[in-house]
Amino acid sequence: MRSPLIKVTLAILYREGKFLMQLRDDFPHIVYPGIWGFFGGHIEPGERPDTGIQRELIEELGYTPPHLDLFLERSDSKTQRYFYHGELTVPLSKLQLNEGQDLGLCSVEEIRAGEKYSERLGEVRSLGKPHQQALLAFIESGLLAQR
Repeated sequence: MRSPLIKVTLAILYREGKFLMQLRDDFPHIVYPGIWGFFGGHIEPGERPDTGIQRELIEELGYTPPHLDLFLERSDSKTQRYFYHGELTVPLSKLQLNEGQDLGLCSVEEIRAGEKYSERLGEVRSLGKPHQQALLAFIESGLLAQR
């Protein structure tokens, strides 16, 4: 019997042509430990994806953008991912890093390279593959230029 898909909701947040990323904790029990990914997380049973992303952003950053739109929905054999996008309307100094090791704005060049330097750790870490692929698809979509 197949296990039900894990449903997660993730945020592509942008400011000045760069994208907000979270350096995930190095805990071996989490998915993508120690890599750069999006803020977001599991959707609670009975919760809608759009409600889940707002809850997750408040929990992890103490912030949610005034407007979020669904960009992409992707599934593999284990996970159904809902990618939302919205403008980061506050400076990084106004965000509270409540989960993860670091946060930062990632340039298009860093996204294409698949890695980003962490100021807090003083080292380069990889971007998660699904996160990098979603960002590249978002950049190619032209939605950022419409803002």
